[in-house]
Amino acid sequence: MTQDRSSNQMWGGRFASGPDAIMEAINASIGFDKRLARQDIEGSRAHAAMLGATGILTDSDAEAIREGLLTVLSEIEGGTFEFSTALEDIHMNVENRLRELIGEAAGRLHTARSRNDQVAVDFRLWVRDQLDALDGALTALMRAYVAQAEAGADMVMPGFTHLQTAQPVTWGHHMLAYVEMFARDRSRVRDARARMNESPLGAAALAGTSFPIDRHMTAQALGFDRPAANSLDAVSDRDFALEFLSLASICATHLSRFAEELVIWSSAQFRFVALSDRFSTGSSIMPQKKNPDAAELVRAKVGRINGALISLLTVMKGLPLTYSKDMQEDKEQVFDAADSLMLALAAMEGMVRDMAPRADNLRAAAGSGFSTATDLADWLVRELGLPFREAHHVTGTLVKLAEDKNCDLPDLTLEEMRAVNQGINAGVFEVLGVDNSVASRASYGGTSPAGVRAQVARWKEDLA
Repeated sequence: MTQDRSSNQMWGGRFASGPDAIMEAINASIGFDKRLARQDIEGSRAHAAMLGATGILTDSDAEAIREGLLTVLSEIEGGTFEFSTALEDIHMNVENRLRELIGEAAGRLHTARSRNDQVAVDFRLWVRDQLDALDGALTALMRAYVAQAEAGADMVMPGFTHLQTAQPVTWGHHMLAYVEMFARDRSRVRDARARMNESPLGAAALAGTSFPIDRHMTAQALGFDRPAANSLDAVSDRDFALEFLSLASICATHLSRFAEELVIWSSAQFRFVALSDRFSTGSSIMPQKKNPDAAELVRAKVGRINGALISLLTVMKGLPLTYSKDMQEDKEQVFDAADSLMLALAAMEGMVRDMAPRADNLRAAAGSGFSTATDLADWLVRELGLPFREAHHVTGTLVKLAEDKNCDLPDLTLEEMRAVNQGINAGVFEVLGVDNSVASRASYGGTSPAGVRAQVARWKEDLA
C-alpha cells in the first residue's frame, strides 16, 4: 500500500497509514493556530540563522530557508496560501510549503528543534504582541478619561455607596477613579510581559538537544531577555497565557463596571450622560428608545473572558511534565479573549470620548438625599468641638427633621437647627452647599477641584 505522505510525514515511519478522518479532525489545529503564522515564521527564521551561524547548517541552506520563509509569509499575508487540515498545524503547513519552494533544504530546518519548543515560542511571541497592543489600548482609554476629568474638574455629581446618594463628588474625580483602575491593568500588562519574556526555543522536545546550538542568539534575535533555563519547564509552561487571561479578566471587570454605570446614567430615570449615536441603537418597535447597546455588550464580554481563564486553568491543572496534547486547547480561548478585550477597549474609548455629562442633572442629583450630612457632622466637630459620635447624632436628628418637612438640609432655618443644638450658628450654611462640600475635600486623593486638576496634570505627564 502506498502511504499518503502528506498525511503522516510529520510522524515518520512509525505509522503505516494516515489518520482516520475523525482522528484528523480532533487532532488538527490549523483552523485556529494559523493565527500564529507570522510568529512561527519569525521563530523559524531566527532558528535557521542560528543553525547557519553555528555551522549546523551550511550558509547556503540557512539562507535558502530564511528567504523561502519570507515567501511563505508573503503568501499567507496575501491570502494565496492554501492551508491543509491533513498537515495538522501551522508548523507543518509552513514547512510543507517551504519544501515545495526550496526542496530538500527545507527538511533541515527542524534540526535541533521540536514542535514542542516551536509552538511554545510561537505562542509566547503572539501573547507578547497582544500585551504590547493591550498596553497601547489601555493608554488610549486612560487619555480619554483624563480628558473628561479635565473638562469636568468643577462639575459636581453625587457619589454613591450601595447606589444610594452618599456625598457630593466631582465628575473629574469619578473619571480619575477609572484612570487609576486601568493604570493598574496597564501595570499588570507590563509586569506580565517582563516575566514571560524568556525564549523556550532550543528546549527541543523536552530535554534540550545534543547539537551545539546557541540559544542566547535566538533569544536575542526574537527580542527575548534570555533563554528559558529549564527545558522541561520551557515546553510545558503556559503561565504566560494564564497570566494574560487573568489580567484580561480583571481589565474586563473594570470595563464592565463603567459599562454598568453608563447603562444606569443614560437611562431616563438618571439622565446623567448623553451617549453618542455612534455607540447607541434604536428599537424596532419603540421609536423613543436610544439603547446603550455598546455598553451592554462591553459588560457582557467579561463572561467570555472569565470563561477563557477558567477553561485554560482546567486544561492545565492535571498535566504532568512535560507536553501533552491537551495543551493544544490553550490557544482558542486566548485568541477569543484577546479579540474580545481589544474590541471592548476600543468601544469603551469611543464611548468615553463621545459621552456628554448633563451638568444640570448631575448637580441636582448631587444635592439630593442629604448628601452634605457628613459635611454638617464634620462642621459640628470642627467648629463646636463635639465628639464625632455626638455630632453624628445631632446630624441624624436634623436629617429626620428635614425628611419630615420634605426639604433638604440647607432649607432648614437656623432656628430649627438651634432647637436641636444651641451651638449651631449661621456659619453652618457655608458647608451645606455641594460646591462648598467638594471644595473642602482637599485631602490628597480627595474630590476637590484643585485636587482633581493636580491629578489630571500628573496623568497627562505620565501619558504624554
